[in-house]
Amino acid sequence: MKVAHLEINAANEENAAQIAELFHVLFGFEPKYGNSSIFVGDKMIEIVKENGRGTNGHICIAVDDMAKAMDELKGKGVAFDESSAKYKNGRMTVAYLKDEFGGFAVHLLQK
Repeated sequence: MKVAHLEINAANEENAAQIAELFHVLFGFEPKYGNSSIFVGDKMIEIVKENGRGTNGHICIAVDDMAKAMDELKGKGVAFDESSAKYKNGRMTVAYLKDEFGGFAVHLLQK
């Protein structure tokens, strides 16, 4: 398991652009504008133009084996928001944990 990206919730498109510009000016991270978000820092940071999941945003954890990672976390008492699951070719590729950590939602992403 490893952190894939950190997503920051912005109030709106203008606010997202301001945040992206700060990362660009301060750290040289080139912004990559998309329809709903802006990525900076080689896609390590995502700024969502309108609030997404989590009070402040979300943290994406990439995993090699989704089922194994979920079983391991469930064994540690973690609950998942089953309604958040996304599938591709019949396999789960995304699942959010039920609880936030420090104002951030957390989700697993199948590599």
